[in-house]
Amino acid sequence: MKYIQKRQEPQAFADWKAQENNNWQPTYKALSGPPKAALKQALMAEQGEICCYCERRLTWDDSHIEHFRPQHDDLVDPLDYGNLLCSCQNRIQKGEPRHCGNLKDKWFDDALLISPLDPACQARFRFSGDGEIKPLTDTDAVAETTIAKLGLDIPKLNALRAP
Repeated sequence: MKYIQKRQEPQAFADWKAQENNNWQPTYKALSGPPKAALKQALMAEQGEICCYCERRLTWDDSHIEHFRPQHDDLVDPLDYGNLLCSCQNRIQKGEPRHCGNLKDKWFDDALLISPLDPACQARFRFSGDGEIKPLTDTDAVAETTIAKLGLDIPKLNALRAP
């Protein structure tokens, strides 16, 4: 997991939200077209076109906008740019294991999930010579839970990280 420093939200996204009025409220479900494309492009660019969780190279067709804190939580603004990331796996191919945002789905526990928005996130993990990811220390239960809940230790990702 690589630290992601948030930038300013794209203007097209901000302008779309600013159209709010008595007859229309912007919602994530209503987000589409150029404002959504601008949002996804900005997220991909600020992440260096890598997945916010596994650091796999993102492609436009095989990535999705990820809410770090799930949007179904009543305390979360689904349009808060500070909570939006880009994760790999837009569509799951038959037989392909789910991982990253798709595996996390609606699960969230602030005490058990390391955030890529935390500057110290990278220091919580280590990688073996064969691509396996482990907590930096054997006593880091939060890193262990993060790895499990995001599927960061599946064979497919280990193989991609191997030299």
